[in-house]
Amino acid sequence: MKKTIAAALAVAVLLLTAACSKNTGSVKLADEADSLAYIIGMNVGMNLQRMDSSIRADAVCEGIRDYLGGNVRFTVEEARTYYLRHITYERPERIRAYEEQFLEDIRQSNRSYARTKSGLTYTVEAVGDETFTPANARDTVWVRYVMRTADGKQLYSSYDRGDTVRAALGDLLKGLQESVRLIGKGGKMEAWVPAASAYGAAGDSELGVAPNATLFFEIELVDVDKYSARRRSGSQLF
Repeated sequence: MKKTIAAALAVAVLLLTAACSKNTGSVKLADEADSLAYIIGMNVGMNLQRMDSSIRADAVCEGIRDYLGGNVRFTVEEARTYYLRHITYERPERIRAYEEQFLEDIRQSNRSYARTKSGLTYTVEAVGDETFTPANARDTVWVRYVMRTADGKQLYSSYDRGDTVRAALGDLLKGLQESVRLIGKGGKMEAWVPAASAYGAAGDSELGVAPNATLFFEIELVDVDKYSARRRSGSQLF
């Protein structure tokens, strides 16, 4: 992991050196080479922002200038240790604390919402038939749902796709598993799912889910096929 981080930072330094070692103000894109260089800079900036959305460009450039001038404020080992501590412990803890407060604010501002130990924050619109509530990981469920980001951007909708997701309960996202266990067949609910029960620190680039994203779901449990009932039925054949 250390080699990967060091390599990524080395590439960023090389690509940003020209821009950060000069204080020329606005740069004109005179030809194709300038445009390509600018696009590379945009890409580096995008990747650095993904590493840390609070990154300060001036400080990045200062670090490059100090390194090139032989006047750095950290040794390489000190810098590596500091950065690894930040991304491994401090940043995730800040993200979790922010998410915890965000979900607690939702619960407190709307009495219809409840929270579970995992942080799932939900409200049930229709309980459904509680005799058909999935519990076993092998139970088969038919689910329709809409998934949105915390700021309301729709990432997926079974309704728009004209689709119903059929899967073993244990194959769903942890947040969806926990959610549908709270309602029965025909039930509907809304749920705020914490990142740890959704796509985690990795996110999902194909779906457009950012790393450590808290997600909002509108969920409908269309049908349930209980594994215990299937097993009993099967045993009667022998």
